[in-house]
Amino acid sequence: MSDKSLLNDLVVALKCLPSVGSRTAQRMAFNLLEHNRDAGLKLADTMKQAIENIGHCSRCRTLTEHDMCRICSNNGRNPEILCVVENPSDVMALEQATAYKGFYFVLMGKLSPLDGIGPEDLGLDLLEIRLTEGEIHELILATNPTVEGEVTAHYISELAAKHNVKTTRIAHGVPVGGELDYVDSGTLSHAFDGRRNY
Repeated sequence: MSDKSLLNDLVVALKCLPSVGSRTAQRMAFNLLEHNRDAGLKLADTMKQAIENIGHCSRCRTLTEHDMCRICSNNGRNPEILCVVENPSDVMALEQATAYKGFYFVLMGKLSPLDGIGPEDLGLDLLEIRLTEGEIHELILATNPTVEGEVTAHYISELAAKHNVKTTRIAHGVPVGGELDYVDSGTLSHAFDGRRNY
């Protein structure tokens, strides 16, 4: 394939998507061009609209096309509980899988000094402002169980303690349907330490 062609440009553009390598990008490009041109045009238009119009919620920092997202705009949710997550996709996962009715704060990442990501990059100054308002009684830490996620959770728990806000951490452990002999030792250790009454 010539380096200077629209087809090659399309393949290269599709490779920007996560988990899409050269072969997958080629298959996508050929499928759009051979079988799905209308869908390709709709995809292109929708992506353009989304990129131009979606920003961050002024209250929780998730992705939205409005000043405040639909969750932050919902007066029926419990203002005393705030769940801290790393990414907007975490909000979607929790909304789909749980009956949680509090609010969220989206970090848009995690503390990682080696990558130059500090507290100011995660909007922790905005989180502290929310903690000083006195409305939040419980802060749920739902960062990922990685080294950086744990460091981030610890940092935020200390921040909450300064404002006398109760901090809880979501449990990590054995997945439903999982068998103990197939679970890694770190996950098994978390599950064992996080056991509860039955």
